[in-house]
Amino acid sequence: MENFVIIIFIIVIAIALPAGMLIGYQARKVLARKTKDSVEGEVENMLQEARAKQKEMLLQAKDKALAIIEEAKKREEQRRIEVSEVRRRLEHRENIFDQKLLELENKQQSLQGKAREIEEIKKQVQEMKDQHLQKLEQIASFSREEAKKMLMELVEQNMKDDLAHRIQKLQQTAQEEFEAKARTVLSTVIQRYTASHVAETTTTTVTLPSDEMKGRIIGKEGRNIKTIEQLTGVEVIIDDTPESIIISGFSPVRRHLAKRALEKLIADGRIHPTRIEETVEQSKKELALDIRKAGEEAAYKVGVVGLPSKLLQILGRLKYRTSYGQNQLLHAMEVAHLSEMLAEELGANVAVAKKGGLLHDLGKAVDHEVQGGHPQIGYEIMKKFGMPEEVAYLAIAHHEDSPKTLEGIICKVADAISGGRPGARKDSLEQYIQRLEELEAVAKNFDGVEKVYAIQAGREIRVFVRPETVDDLGAYKLAKDIAAKIEQELKYPGEIKVNVIRETRVTEYAR
Repeated sequence: MENFVIIIFIIVIAIALPAGMLIGYQARKVLARKTKDSVEGEVENMLQEARAKQKEMLLQAKDKALAIIEEAKKREEQRRIEVSEVRRRLEHRENIFDQKLLELENKQQSLQGKAREIEEIKKQVQEMKDQHLQKLEQIASFSREEAKKMLMELVEQNMKDDLAHRIQKLQQTAQEEFEAKARTVLSTVIQRYTASHVAETTTTTVTLPSDEMKGRIIGKEGRNIKTIEQLTGVEVIIDDTPESIIISGFSPVRRHLAKRALEKLIADGRIHPTRIEETVEQSKKELALDIRKAGEEAAYKVGVVGLPSKLLQILGRLKYRTSYGQNQLLHAMEVAHLSEMLAEELGANVAVAKKGGLLHDLGKAVDHEVQGGHPQIGYEIMKKFGMPEEVAYLAIAHHEDSPKTLEGIICKVADAISGGRPGARKDSLEQYIQRLEELEAVAKNFDGVEKVYAIQAGREIRVFVRPETVDDLGAYKLAKDIAAKIEQELKYPGEIKVNVIRETRVTEYAR
């Protein structure tokens, strides 16, 4: 029974399975057809929508194209109108230009006609004038040139003496007026500027704290005073004058160097050869600073600004330079002040006259070092440091007979006033200093000579030689040669003592 049931169940399943499969196949076929119809519908819908959008876009593109064409037509029309307006204006201007050109041609023809008429009238007038002159010559029986010559001769004869007297009177009057004006201007300037011209000549006094200091300055066997004289080139005179010694020398630089060194040694109290050498070297440096300061003070007192520092250094050297006994820095300041006042009186360039007056003798500061005359040297120095031509020219102008500029004439006059005042210059002193310089120059020309100093008013010269070049025997021979050359080349009163000094110094350091 159980097997029968199982067999029946298997038969039912065998019958039902194909039927189910057939039913499933038909169901899937119907479902697939529906799905296909649904997809095709959607595709169709999408195609329809795309066609509708394409039509819409075409319509929009056509509308835009039509709008662009319409805009282009409007612009073309506007451009055509503008071109037409420009053409019309050009035609109008061309017509106006043609009209003016015709008017100008007409005026030119009219002027040419008038010019021809004027020429014809001139010819007629000249012909009438010539006819009248011919008639006058026939009446007077003289030609025109003969009549003019005769008239001039008569006038000359009648007026010759009168003209000569008149010219002479005018020249005399003008000369008197010019001289009176010049005297007035010069006297006014001289009265406005009064300055002292007192200066040291050839000696300088040093004050001592006590007479005991004289012995310390002299030193053992005179070694201190010899060292001072050797290093400074002056003569130290120690006499019975209480609490003072005298420094004698023709060179102001040497005197002031010795005075400065002595004052330092006296204040320090240590006086021996080594200390003297150190003090002299220090004093030389201080003297250089003093020279610079002197130049700056001179420019400040005169009122000249903007000078280069090196130029002020050269200017300060004039403090220790004399000309015929007159201090050159004081002379330069006097000329600057006088030039300024004269320029104010005469209406010249005050700044140029004042600056040129201060620097006019600048060449004298270095004329013993540079070859040439001091006017040319001063001019070249000023040009080197950038001074204007009108200022530098005054260095040359004050020694010219006829200066080219008014400021040059003023500088020449101011220089003459400063040097011509009574007592300003001493000819005999300048000759004395020149003789001493010549005396030193003679001895310097010999080989082996290191330093030469003229002392005792030129009655003695001290010659310091290099010991490695000149031996003891050579020193004797050198002294004779120098004395012989002085006798041959120089003129001098009395006799001159020649001292040749040869000193050997050995220095060693213990470490």
